[in-house]
Amino acid sequence: MAVMIKKVGVIGSGQMGNGIAHVAALAGFGVVLNDISAERLKSGMATINGNLSRQVSKKVITEDARKQAVGRIALAETMDGLADCDLVIETAVEKEEVKRKIFHEVCALLKPSAIVASNTSSISITRLAASTDRPERFIGIHFMNPVPLMELVELIRGIATDDTTFEAAKEFVAKLGKHIAVSEDFPAFIVNRILLPMINEAIYTLYEGVGNVEAIDAAMKLGAHHPMGPLELADFIGLDTCLSIMQVLHEGLADSKYRPCPLLVKYVEAGWLGRKTQRGFYDYRGDKPIPTR
Repeated sequence: MAVMIKKVGVIGSGQMGNGIAHVAALAGFGVVLNDISAERLKSGMATINGNLSRQVSKKVITEDARKQAVGRIALAETMDGLADCDLVIETAVEKEEVKRKIFHEVCALLKPSAIVASNTSSISITRLAASTDRPERFIGIHFMNPVPLMELVELIRGIATDDTTFEAAKEFVAKLGKHIAVSEDFPAFIVNRILLPMINEAIYTLYEGVGNVEAIDAAMKLGAHHPMGPLELADFIGLDTCLSIMQVLHEGLADSKYRPCPLLVKYVEAGWLGRKTQRGFYDYRGDKPIPTR
C-alpha cells in the first residue's frame, strides 16, 4: 500500500519531539503532538513558538509562515488523537521497554496503511519493528538535536522494512529540507557510533586525571575546531542518553572498547544529567556554567 504522508503524529513533546513537530509543520504537514499531560504539551508548544519567533527575527522565515506553522499543530493528551495520521514518530526516552509499550498502544489505534517510525539514536530497528503489528511499515528516522538547526537525518531500515515505507520516509525527510544518511541497522547507526565513543573517551580522560573539564573541552574546541567541547556536548545531549547509547554499543557489539566510563555511570546515578537537570560536567545554576570537576 502506497502512502501519501500528509498528517504526522509525534509522540513526546520534549526536546526532540517539539523540534520534529516544528520542522514538519513549517514544511506544510499537519501535525498532532502527543504527550501524557497538558503541562508538557503547553511547554512543548511554548518552545516551538519561541523557536519559530527566533527564526522570524533572524529573517529565516516570515511572520505569516510562523502563524501558519503554529496553526498546523494540534495537541493530543491521548494517543487516540493519532488515529488518522499517515506517519507516527516516537521520540520517547532511549529505553527499549518504554518504546515497545508505546508501539503496542499506538499500533492498535492506527489505520493499517500508517507508517510507524522511531527516533531512537541507538536501538535496533529490526527488534523494535518485531514488537509491532506492522514490521514492514516500521522504520528508523533519527533526527539530530536541535532539530530545526541540524541538517542531517539518519534513515534506518529494519530487516522487514519494505521499499514503499523506505521511499515514503525518504520523501518525507526531503520535504523537510534535510539531508539523508542511510544507515544499516547496527547499534547506534552512524553518527552516534562515532560520536559517543569519543565523548566516552573524553570522560575517561577526565576520570583518569589527564585533564580537567575546562582543559579537555578547550583542547577539542581549539585543537580540533569542534564547535563544542565533548563534555559540554555530553551535558547538552543528556548524560543519561549518553550512557544508554554506550550500553547499547557495549552490549550489541560485545567489545570492551565501548565500556561506559565509571564516571559517566556515577554522574547518572547522582541525577546529574547535564543541562536538563542544571548539573552535569558543568553546573548551570549560576550566571555562567562552572565545571563540577
